[in-house]
Amino acid sequence: MTKNEKFILVENFIVENREAHYRLAYGYVKNKENALDIVQDAILKALNSIDRLEELAYLKTWFYRIIVNTAIDFIRKHQRVTLMDDDILVLHLPKIEDELTDMDLQDAIDQLPPQYKSVIILRFFEDLKIEEIAEIMGVNVNTVKTRLYTALRKLRVEMGEEFTL
Repeated sequence: MTKNEKFILVENFIVENREAHYRLAYGYVKNKENALDIVQDAILKALNSIDRLEELAYLKTWFYRIIVNTAIDFIRKHQRVTLMDDDILVLHLPKIEDELTDMDLQDAIDQLPPQYKSVIILRFFEDLKIEEIAEIMGVNVNTVKTRLYTALRKLRVEMGEEFTL
């Protein structure tokens, strides 16, 4: 496959899945403009490093990894609290009857260290399988399972024992 053909496939994938990419970035920063910046930076990084993508079967995990790493880098670089844009949040999160619990959950997730936050976002907000998360994060499946268990335990402690995902 030529570089141009690969470029076109990557470009089509990015355009077709733009909402999911935005939602993933938004899950990290809770701000419309910052999420758009992260996606834009991730697209630029992906297109500049398209030669590193050897198998098109791994396109999704490859690009998700770029988004996750870009989001974590953004958070580290800015080290500040970003306010939630409620209008955007309502559009992308499922409806939950108890909005206070939802806000508490978002706050608790935001307090998790990046590796635990990533696992929670990818598993429950992006509905990815454990194996896909392992590929995106560059760790083995057992590490993902351990981090998921630890993250859920931390969330239960923060939210109270009655909380379940």
